[in-house]
Amino acid sequence: MITAERIIKLYNMKLLPEEGGYFTETYRSSELIDSSSLHQRYGKDKVHSTAIFYLLTPDTQSYMHRVNTDEIFHFYLGDPVQMVQLFPEGSGKVLFLGQDLQVGQYVQVVVPAGVWQGAYLLEGGNFALMGTTVAPGFDFSDHELAERQTLLDLCPSHRDMILRLTPE
Repeated sequence: MITAERIIKLYNMKLLPEEGGYFTETYRSSELIDSSSLHQRYGKDKVHSTAIFYLLTPDTQSYMHRVNTDEIFHFYLGDPVQMVQLFPEGSGKVLFLGQDLQVGQYVQVVVPAGVWQGAYLLEGGNFALMGTTVAPGFDFSDHELAERQTLLDLCPSHRDMILRLTPE
């Protein structure tokens, strides 16, 4: 039986700084897009795209954060994950990533650029192996970890999720 520990070892995964969970980059394009061809929010040349494996375990979570590029999540195997997305105008939605399409789980979810996101493994789960694809490619300067009070002010209707997915 596959375990989280086996996946971490197999893919040489590391803890994702600040955000949480385990990751390994599986693809980074060798080609660059000139900054003059990109939206000004990037401010520099970027690779065409990047991809990672991302793993959640019962003792990890993806703390609320945002990136400045659309991020596509792919669910590969394991147990369901609950994700919250908080939009700049103050609305939010909760989604479930997993393989049970009949109960409304998604095997692919898009998080639009600039949308706050966080996720955790549902209680009783052992692990969830997912992947993300980002284009133009991700680098850590694209990432912003949320401050709890900022999100509580933005979207008080998702208070419980915000409290769970932001460090104190």
